[in-house]
Amino acid sequence: MIAVGHNPIVALLLLLLDFYWWVVVAAVVMSWLIAFGVLNTYNELARTVIRALTALTEPVFRQIRRVIPSVGGLDFSPFIVLVGIWFLEYVLVWAEARYLYQTTV
Repeated sequence: MIAVGHNPIVALLLLLLDFYWWVVVAAVVMSWLIAFGVLNTYNELARTVIRALTALTEPVFRQIRRVIPSVGGLDFSPFIVLVGIWFLEYVLVWAEARYLYQTTV
């Protein structure tokens, strides 16, 4: 999503949002691997990765879970975070384009 011509601050924000998007995806995949017994949680490396992903995602997920609880055992907070990241990226690019290409009459 980062293209030539972006404001450096917008480019940095887009990069951080993209990074966090991948962190959320990794946390979801990791939780599935744990739930299906594929990942050995007694492995020290796996436990370290799980702790890091939990520390990065759980504060945001917790805020969403307070508003929208799990439905039938399904947690929609990662999906809502991913949609929120997409929306923020879209708004940043839109606002930057609007600022760059505004015309004065």
